[in-house]
Amino acid sequence: MLSLPRGRRLTGCLASAVLVAPLALVLSATTSSAASITVAADGSGTHRSVQAAVSAASPGTTIKIKPGTYSGRVSIPSGKSGISLVGTTGRPEDVVITGSTPQSSSGAAGSATVLNLAKNTTIKAVTIANTYGRGTQALALYAGGDRQIYDTVRILGHQDTLLSWTGNSGSRVRQYVYNSYIEGDVDFIYGNGTLVIDRSTIYSLSRNSSNNGYITAGSTYADNPYGILVNRSKVTGDASAKSVALGRCWHAGGASNATGQVLFRESDLGEHIRQSSAWQDMSGFSWKTCRFSEYANSGAGKSNGTSDRPQLSSSKAGDYTPQRYLAGSDGWNPVR
Repeated sequence: MLSLPRGRRLTGCLASAVLVAPLALVLSATTSSAASITVAADGSGTHRSVQAAVSAASPGTTIKIKPGTYSGRVSIPSGKSGISLVGTTGRPEDVVITGSTPQSSSGAAGSATVLNLAKNTTIKAVTIANTYGRGTQALALYAGGDRQIYDTVRILGHQDTLLSWTGNSGSRVRQYVYNSYIEGDVDFIYGNGTLVIDRSTIYSLSRNSSNNGYITAGSTYADNPYGILVNRSKVTGDASAKSVALGRCWHAGGASNATGQVLFRESDLGEHIRQSSAWQDMSGFSWKTCRFSEYANSGAGKSNGTSDRPQLSSSKAGDYTPQRYLAGSDGWNPVR
């Protein structure tokens, strides 16, 4: 659990050999070259910025990112399926992608430091941060594609840090976050996609208030049984005791069928979690119109039996595993 060289040109006899090689070998060499891209701020890679590398990459390319801080928005469009962004050291602290755009000026997609709309993508061993600060919505990550994996990443912000978004009830997206760290204060894990956060750390930042915010804001459509799952994770922070809610019921756009589904399962809940009012109303909608529950949690913040903290029964627990959330119709299973 996470808690806190340039490409060579063909020359000489090698170039001649390639010129007379069978077409299949030429295509193989071209594909191999296209699939090898390295980002380095000091100029020692093929590109200096992550966005330049993404723009140059073909679907299925692995982009290796050397240590450094990379400022500016990164957009992975839907046509770039299968792309991977991988920090070369394996330590997310070493590779930081950062922005500071609020949603008020650019909308949700424009605010996101990383906007990932492509399917079958992997982002590993990097930090994604929106440093705009407290008091307004400012996304670090907008996850808007299906079958996305976020492995050993840090996702940092304040309000609306991580959005999982499918767009409409006619489509679904699935994302798996593993061995990672997510930080924020208000609704910082939210949306209507299917999102599994597994063996990770979720950190609530203090707002120096008796109300230090809400972790989730689920808006899952009623026809989707699987929204946000926090599984086998550590839920902690520097907020004061009993001042943070597990979530609130967000009917996105006032839609009556956006009945968010959120489950905290087998996780260690810190003392900052409220005992009563752990689930809260939002924009005139009662928390009871959403599908909120817990199962087999531990720690100082686990339920002591209050009636407003619904518990999933053991008989139903088998239907709400990470594998069930992510399987869809194609049997996708990235779970570790």
